[in-house]
Amino acid sequence: MTNSKKMTAVEITEPGGPKALSVCKRDKPQPSSHEILIAVRAAGVNRPDVLQRMGVYPPPKGASDLPGLEVAGIVEAVGDDVTRFRVGDSVCALTAGGGYAQYVSVDEGSVLPVPAGLTMTQAAALPETFFTVWHNVFERGGLRKGEVFLVHGGTSGIGTTAIQLAKAIGAIVITTVGSVEKAEACKKLGADHVIVYRDEDFVSVVKQVTDGRGADVILDMVGGGYINRNYSCAAMDGRIVQIAFLSGAKTEADFSKLMMKRLTHTGSTLRARPLEVKALLAKQLEEHVWPLIENGQIAPVMDMIFPLAEAWRAHDRMEEGSHIGKIVLDVT
Repeated sequence: MTNSKKMTAVEITEPGGPKALSVCKRDKPQPSSHEILIAVRAAGVNRPDVLQRMGVYPPPKGASDLPGLEVAGIVEAVGDDVTRFRVGDSVCALTAGGGYAQYVSVDEGSVLPVPAGLTMTQAAALPETFFTVWHNVFERGGLRKGEVFLVHGGTSGIGTTAIQLAKAIGAIVITTVGSVEKAEACKKLGADHVIVYRDEDFVSVVKQVTDGRGADVILDMVGGGYINRNYSCAAMDGRIVQIAFLSGAKTEADFSKLMMKRLTHTGSTLRARPLEVKALLAKQLEEHVWPLIENGQIAPVMDMIFPLAEAWRAHDRMEEGSHIGKIVLDVT
């Protein structure tokens, strides 16, 4: 990195396909009093980045128009009110945008130390998925030891994280995937039952392996026709948490199942949440999850690493759907 007032970044030139991502020069951000300026070493690639590039997921008011919701790097400068971190610290952070760049300014509450033993590319794979899984599976979904947890898309960044965290607390994990290769990857992570959805009906399998009881918590990023099927395979008093709609946000559903089973169907987005909420999540992760990472019980599952200038290839990789785990950009 240099002391130049300019930095290299990747911007979205216009809504479209992966080639809409273009290398550019931008002004180096300046941290406010409560922010940390991070010299970015690596940035995670996530589905919301793809949706933003396509023009269907605009950044919240006040956020950078650059894509990128998670980074890892070195503290370059700190605002006057920052109390915890110092210049030179190795950190990873959740951002509201701007991660596809050499520098990004982030609120201190959204920053965490890089867990001992992890590389920068591994650390960049943590914030978005771990914040999302912790909040949705354990806070909104209330998953507890001994309960049955169904997560769709087990080899996504969210899926691989959710499997490991659910197993760490003693849950029984069921997941859906699209291929035998992906099924094997999920089994290695500890999933108790893996359903190849192209070959099996997940509703029938969930009922079979739970002796008709169903899943206590379901984490769904598919939506569409899965919503009604989730109701069918949920247990009494089950909790369904919606975090995306890859198959569409509109469908027909039999809501009598919601009543008869006393189901809770909730959901959330993370990007636009208040900074205070993100800071609380960061504290919980550092207390409950970071020790599991540092002792090797949990690790980010890495798929492929691309240089920043080839961010379009990373998006192409994500859209083709064959990735297992996290896709990361090497910003150095």
